[in-house]
Amino acid sequence: MKANSKYLDALIKLGIHLSNFNYEKEHYASLQEKVKLAKMNNGWFTQESIQATFLNWGKALCEENINQWLAPYNFKSISSPKTIALILAGNIPLVGFHDLICVWLSGHYGLIKCASKDLYLLPYMTAFLENEVNEKKFIFTDKKLENFDAVIATGSNNAARYFDYYFSEYPNIIRKNRNGVAILDGTESEEELIGLGNDMLQYYGLGCRNVSKLYLPRGFDLNLIFGGLYRFADVINHAKYGNNYDYNKAVWLMSEFDFLENGFFMLKEDAGFSAPISSAYYSYYDTIQEVMEEIESQKEAIQCITSKLDIGNSIPLGEAQQPNLWDYADGLDTLEFLNNL
Repeated sequence: MKANSKYLDALIKLGIHLSNFNYEKEHYASLQEKVKLAKMNNGWFTQESIQATFLNWGKALCEENINQWLAPYNFKSISSPKTIALILAGNIPLVGFHDLICVWLSGHYGLIKCASKDLYLLPYMTAFLENEVNEKKFIFTDKKLENFDAVIATGSNNAARYFDYYFSEYPNIIRKNRNGVAILDGTESEEELIGLGNDMLQYYGLGCRNVSKLYLPRGFDLNLIFGGLYRFADVINHAKYGNNYDYNKAVWLMSEFDFLENGFFMLKEDAGFSAPISSAYYSYYDTIQEVMEEIESQKEAIQCITSKLDIGNSIPLGEAQQPNLWDYADGLDTLEFLNNL
């Protein structure tokens, strides 16, 4: 059985709506007002980053992509829809939207608790969908979650421990901190290195798909990384980013760490994956095999892998923040989870 056609049609219309977003057009006055509120509420959200998010989602939610995504699934006929509690992060614009549309397509109801720093954009999206089908499917709350049947929650590692304890009696998906990884071999083109720079600095590096760890062949010229980052130098003019850069640089200097920097970004040789904002860690390798063994051992810390190399499940450099609809966060199939409730 396929997903309900009216829900599919509404999602496709939303994709078109987002693809054509233009804050100067009267037709988008309501959405632009939400964008203004979102920027006021979260200093990390900018007009540029929000518009990029809209464009990415607009491309993703075309009919061809949605049909390809849903083709493997057999949707159940639901006589008694469940209520799914969604606890969403707020690190980048619309970060919980994929969970929301999975609930929408599965035919269940959503009880949504937005992060305090992302309160305005998601309700616009749900209202658009609900208006298209004339059904109320979502409720937003800032109170204690009650009267739900399953949970999808995203947060820090500390928050995840709380979620695991509090929601242990419910069917659940609990997501933790993860990071993007890039594997280079030294033959990357200038365009690919610029793409890597975007993977590192889009959304100021706040997303779980942003690259914060580099695997480099021994002898790799780190100036190539800085060259790819150069066109993103304006990030230092963003007050929050600039403050983080100054603070993290001072901490590393006082700790007498060895690192390189270019005035707006820092690189440090380190075995870790989760580098501070405005920086990335790197490790050298001798063989790709040793990299793959380490990645396998650390897979719980990795959200995505970007590379020009023929490596399983990797994506091209520059596309870290453009996941396909079927690229599930933490590798957990949200639609399958919902369809099996």
